[in-house]
Amino acid sequence: MNINVFFILITFGLLMIFVGFKPLDIKQQEFVDVPLFQLEAFTLHELNENGLVTLMKGSKATRYSDRYSVVNIDYTDNSKKFVANMSADKGLYRDEQDIIDLKGNVLYNREDGLIFESDEVTYNKKSAIAHTNKDYVIYRDTNRVVGTSLRYDNNLNKIKSKNVIAKYQIKER
Repeated sequence: MNINVFFILITFGLLMIFVGFKPLDIKQQEFVDVPLFQLEAFTLHELNENGLVTLMKGSKATRYSDRYSVVNIDYTDNSKKFVANMSADKGLYRDEQDIIDLKGNVLYNREDGLIFESDEVTYNKKSAIAHTNKDYVIYRDTNRVVGTSLRYDNNLNKIKSKNVIAKYQIKER
């Protein structure tokens, strides 16, 4: 065998390897939003010098760097004039903004007897304002209000709403 034929075969073999095989494509993935930990059947207490400020319960929670994602949330805000309790199928509590997004069978219950129900509610703990752009129902004693959007200020005890239908009783003096 001729040495030239040998080198031609080697060159041809290397060329076939170069054309036939693709270089290994290594994919890299950045994990930006990694859970820090998960909780099952938990109760979180937030305390300050005056006592209990916040109580949050749930059947499951995932803690991220800036928020808690909670299943079957039961959240109580004891930091305002009236204690407000909220429960829902799912909740997202954002630490830095002190905002709780509630979704699914939301029930807002204030200690003075005011109750409202909706499918979604956003509650700002700093301003004590709960709002929804979904249909809602408010109850207090025998009074009942139905509407399509709601902004409720827990500090000022004021409600703003759209498309309101109200049934209430006026007390005579």
